[in-house]
Amino acid sequence: MGRTEALRAFYRVLDALRKRTGGPFRLSECTGRLAWPRRGVYFFFEKDELRSTTGSGPRVVRIGTQALGRKSRTTLWNRLSQHRGTVKLSGGNHRGSIFRLLVGDAMMHRDGNQRPPSWGVGSTAGAAAQRLSCEPNQVIADEFELERAVSRYIGAMPFLFVAVDDEPGPGTARRVIERNTIALLSNYQRTPIDPPSNSWLGFSCSRERVKESGIWNNDHVEEAFDEAFLDVLAEAAAATSPISS
Repeated sequence: MGRTEALRAFYRVLDALRKRTGGPFRLSECTGRLAWPRRGVYFFFEKDELRSTTGSGPRVVRIGTQALGRKSRTTLWNRLSQHRGTVKLSGGNHRGSIFRLLVGDAMMHRDGNQRPPSWGVGSTAGAAAQRLSCEPNQVIADEFELERAVSRYIGAMPFLFVAVDDEPGPGTARRVIERNTIALLSNYQRTPIDPPSNSWLGFSCSRERVKESGIWNNDHVEEAFDEAFLDVLAEAAAATSPISS
């Protein structure tokens, strides 16, 4: 199966998933009180990012999962809420979400903004403050407006998910779906299929792998896909239930 044919098959599975679950959903409208599966794989779309080669409709721009390490106890909602950010203050923590880090990075470069200089520095605000010779509270204050903008942006992005409640570890079905979906969608060093629009925010990201792949992923974009993952995905999609009645 060629890449174009595999992409068409992939989007057919997502279309069936959408109908089955009543999606897509938006993080700005979701809470932890919904009937989330314990674990799964999620697929984000983005406004004005449409398929142009494999059919009509939105193209997937971000793929992810959680709890791949053997000792991890992170749930699907835990991970999605890290991407969403905090509701009360509309802020967030990009150090806990590479998705947030990449979107914020692109926003800064798009706007020609050199602040906050601490974005992406250190694993905590304290570590960033130490490296930049300032106080942690100053780092948090400097980053707040960008964190808030990232929360609004990601919160508005439609997404779907499949429930895959297998145990953490390197051989999980979630890892198979995530890695192969990224490899399938990525245009990195390949002839573009369903390329981004000219105005896609990701083109402003400093990460070459994001800009060239056309998706908000940095890992696995250079890998080859195994079409067998489509059967794993389809089986998971068929078993995924709506999160609300």
